[in-house]
Amino acid sequence: MSQEALHRFVEATAEEFGIPGVAVGILAGGQENYASHGVTSVHHPLPVDEQTLFHLASTTKTFTATALMRLVAEGKVELDAPVRRYVPELRLADERAAEQITVLNLLNHTAGLDWNLIDTGDEADTLAGFVAKMAELPLIAPPGARASYSQAGYNLAGRIVEAVTGLPFEKAAASLVLEPVGLSNTFFELDDVMVRSFAVGHNRGEDGQLRLAQPWKSWRAGARGNNPGGGIVSSVSDLLRWARFQLGTGEGVLPAEALHRMKEPTVELRASTLGDAFGICWFLRDVDGVRTIGHGGSGNGQFAELLIVPERNFAVVSLANAGPDGYTFNQAVARWALEHYLGVVEKEAEPVPYDEARAQEVVGGYEIDAMNLDIATDGTRLTLAVGIKPELRAASDVEMPPDYPAATIGFLTDDGDEYVVTDGGLKGQRGFFSRDADGRVIGVDLAGRLFGRARAWA
Repeated sequence: MSQEALHRFVEATAEEFGIPGVAVGILAGGQENYASHGVTSVHHPLPVDEQTLFHLASTTKTFTATALMRLVAEGKVELDAPVRRYVPELRLADERAAEQITVLNLLNHTAGLDWNLIDTGDEADTLAGFVAKMAELPLIAPPGARASYSQAGYNLAGRIVEAVTGLPFEKAAASLVLEPVGLSNTFFELDDVMVRSFAVGHNRGEDGQLRLAQPWKSWRAGARGNNPGGGIVSSVSDLLRWARFQLGTGEGVLPAEALHRMKEPTVELRASTLGDAFGICWFLRDVDGVRTIGHGGSGNGQFAELLIVPERNFAVVSLANAGPDGYTFNQAVARWALEHYLGVVEKEAEPVPYDEARAQEVVGGYEIDAMNLDIATDGTRLTLAVGIKPELRAASDVEMPPDYPAATIGFLTDDGDEYVVTDGGLKGQRGFFSRDADGRVIGVDLAGRLFGRARAWA
């Protein structure tokens, strides 16, 4: 595959989706190929290149999990041990859950914790302050009962790293992972970012115009308290170095068997865009008969995607600085790279025709701690809209990312509860509806998160 073809695709796709700045990196045949397009900011434009820093959001979790696995390999942490062995101050809404949650439950999202809505107040800049407020976090299931993606779980994992090492999480992560891997362009601290070239997030308003996303790194208070789950900043070149490490033997950080273990299934996922299973942090997914591992991230107007194909020694990284279509851009890049470099073709899910009776079973409101999800029908199509709860917007003193407007969804079979989003910024997202013993719909999974049913609409 020629470098020119990669550049042409990246440029055309960025312009198609109206992304101000993108950076793409591909590792194939031992060679690194880069393609960048556009600018860091529409207001103060600088060219994007492979050294430009982007906020990676949840892709951070791969670094946190690897750091914690190093402590496991060194005998300082046990995966099956209760979290309270290392964080005895942990209190949750249910005392039994607080006693039972294990380290592995955090790393494979089976702790039963809701997403992340915790107001840490004056202690917002510490993980200790975050953990002190975790009793306010809703629980969605008993520990180990099911997978549901949780930012809070990874922030708690970061507190384990602090407790075991005696270092602030950011310094521990640098010592355990970033420095030995040679990631010299990867940071947590804004002071490190501001003296380098970095991308600014953008969000597209209802009028179609792009606006700078503020605050830059996080839409809620407690950025430091959220660092283990989503605070890292890096470049496409460093992320390819990170992919090379993950494809290697773990030298300098982990024994090879520990690195390999992270890529093995620990819990299956149903009808999820994230994958077929969670490993230890990684999303595991078969594409056209080939196993991939990966992790994405979505911040305030910034989106990241890291996809690795271990059996082909291949990786693709895509970074974009506008929402909501940065996600769609990154997915398009990953699909194109798989097809044109490996001949691996990802088929799009095709929904069955609209069925009014089935639509009426699922219409209503669903929620997690921070977001509402609304399913509606106009009699001809079923739609899904998701966004931050209005009361949170009203109470916040900072700007928050825009909501995702109603997009069409369709069931994937005539007799099942699995669905796919077919347009909009969430196009391609898959999920499923959950039912109780009487067959009533009680929840919907989207992006690996369980939204419980809050109300039905007549």
